[in-house]
Amino acid sequence: MIDVKSGDVLETHDGYTGQPPASVTKAVTALYALDALGPDYRFETRLLAGGEVKDGVLHGDLVLAGGGDPMLDTDQLADMAARLKAAGVREVRGKFRVWGGALPFERVIDPSQPEEVGYNPAISGLNLNYNRVHFEWKLSGGKYTVTMDARSGKYRPDVTVARMQVAARDVPVYTYADMGDHDAWTVARGALGNGGARWLPVRKPEAYAAEVFATFARSHGIKLEMGQPPERAPEGRVLVTHKSETLDEILRLMLLYSNNLTAELCGMTATARRLGKPASMKDSAEEMSRWAQTTLGMPGAKLVDHSGLGETSRLRSAALAQALAKVHKDGLLKPILKDIPMYGSNGQVNVAHPVKVVAKTGTLYFVSSLAGYLTAPDGRELAFAIFTANPELRKGFDKGSGARPEGARTWNARSKDLQQRLLERWGRVYGS
Repeated sequence: MIDVKSGDVLETHDGYTGQPPASVTKAVTALYALDALGPDYRFETRLLAGGEVKDGVLHGDLVLAGGGDPMLDTDQLADMAARLKAAGVREVRGKFRVWGGALPFERVIDPSQPEEVGYNPAISGLNLNYNRVHFEWKLSGGKYTVTMDARSGKYRPDVTVARMQVAARDVPVYTYADMGDHDAWTVARGALGNGGARWLPVRKPEAYAAEVFATFARSHGIKLEMGQPPERAPEGRVLVTHKSETLDEILRLMLLYSNNLTAELCGMTATARRLGKPASMKDSAEEMSRWAQTTLGMPGAKLVDHSGLGETSRLRSAALAQALAKVHKDGLLKPILKDIPMYGSNGQVNVAHPVKVVAKTGTLYFVSSLAGYLTAPDGRELAFAIFTANPELRKGFDKGSGARPEGARTWNARSKDLQQRLLERWGRVYGS
């Protein structure tokens, strides 16, 4: 724990041991992306014409080209289709192609996770709805009806690139198979009950976005015939461009909701800017680790991804706290960190608590982390990092099963209680 004004280390305990940071990694990713891209950076998704447009007819291919936008959703693709029509296109004589090569494809973020978890989707330069598909089921007349759709705020088009079958079994709850042109899921009938819904990960993000866009184009009378993806970055006249929110707003939402895909896309885009070419998630994480060591002064930083989902990443709490103190004067990270509630003696949130905290949380089974800034009652500002982990307990359960290991909930609660007690104490001792 460090005074941000003087840089003095006020307290430390085992601060030089590398620990798994979990989603606290995203705070480093935010700094990395801001440094490489700037807070006003916007991702672009484009529609390109591979030929002349004459009398409403595109004599060539139409390409949907992704730019790594982590927040592209169905509503925005619908808007792009409407704008294509408004640009005067009513027919495409060539093929419809999609390009996600702005970033390398990754089938999953962390291969040790259960197949069906929505927080571990594929990565591409073209992503939609956080690369998740909405699965819903209802029991009627003794039979289940299931839907798979790409819903967002206004629209919920059905998709075939992800398909579900109900299987007459109790376990496993889900199975997955790659069928080439679609994701094939099965779900255990015994686990469904009368009805429900959940998000499942998409493993074919480019085909997912292509199918959804083609649906909206067809609603405007523009029929598209799928072609093969371009082998290299497409060129041509830009017909429609969708620009994302600014990077600082995207990062604020990433830190608030701890979205893994957003972290990976922002980190990999930053690396592409730094190196002048895309890099795999692993290579990008290594580049971010080197940057953290040299630019932030974080010895021992070893990150395997940008989200913290991989359990083999390591950061030192002392190094992270010192980095947070160093960047405090820039004023970029603190405003986008999440408010952390403080609790009263009755165990309830105390909104009038004199200690104010903004930070990033991090949680894996038997890992709980918190890092950010504390404002004491007298206005003194402190940077801190708290890492807690039990590696032995993490070794003792099947990470791919999806089942919560015994004791994990109580262990996590104890860790969070420790974090609260430390924040309370620091505010009282160093800012009275």
